[in-house]
Amino acid sequence: MSPIIDSIEALEALYGVPNDASTVKEVPVITPEYRAMIDASPFAALATCGPEGLDCSPRGDRLGELVRVADERTLLMPDRRGNNRVDSLRNIVRDPRVALMFLIPGHGNALRVNGRAQVSVDPALLESFMVEGKAPRSVIVVTVETVYFQCARAVIRARLWESDARVEPGRLPTAGRILAALSEGKVGGEPYDSGWAERAKETMW
Repeated sequence: MSPIIDSIEALEALYGVPNDASTVKEVPVITPEYRAMIDASPFAALATCGPEGLDCSPRGDRLGELVRVADERTLLMPDRRGNNRVDSLRNIVRDPRVALMFLIPGHGNALRVNGRAQVSVDPALLESFMVEGKAPRSVIVVTVETVYFQCARAVIRARLWESDARVEPGRLPTAGRILAALSEGKVGGEPYDSGWAERAKETMW
């Protein structure tokens, strides 16, 4: 007998069926309760897919500015400055399917949103997301298809918000060290690390 599960029937035989609490929470619109969770989240992971494969991109912003709930079926997410790889945007313009997972500091439950997205450069929309005199170059417009919360078990197991579970920065290689190792010293190194704080300050928005 193969140890690999290769059918839905075998998977369902192993796990059984979800209970009511696992299914009734999934709805096609942003309810007032789910909006409260979105408004409290400063961080989300954005998953997209395209011809080259899958991408999962971290998205963070000031509290209340990560996304805007335009209506019960629409989310607006400004594309703040990053590394200019635009992997998420490349995927969206070719395959609109997206998934978002919102995390709330100190809170166990996560919120998941699945839907379809477009990349907008509408001037008025860009201006509405201006921070410190700088507007995003685009806004991701998500049409919501499903919304549901994820129970707190994963966050509890990870001890994600507990202070004594934090990893001290010195235990991990710095970005400069990683770049230097991967480029045989041509990119990164100590100058990259020492200049990061000022670079981030100048290019945050």
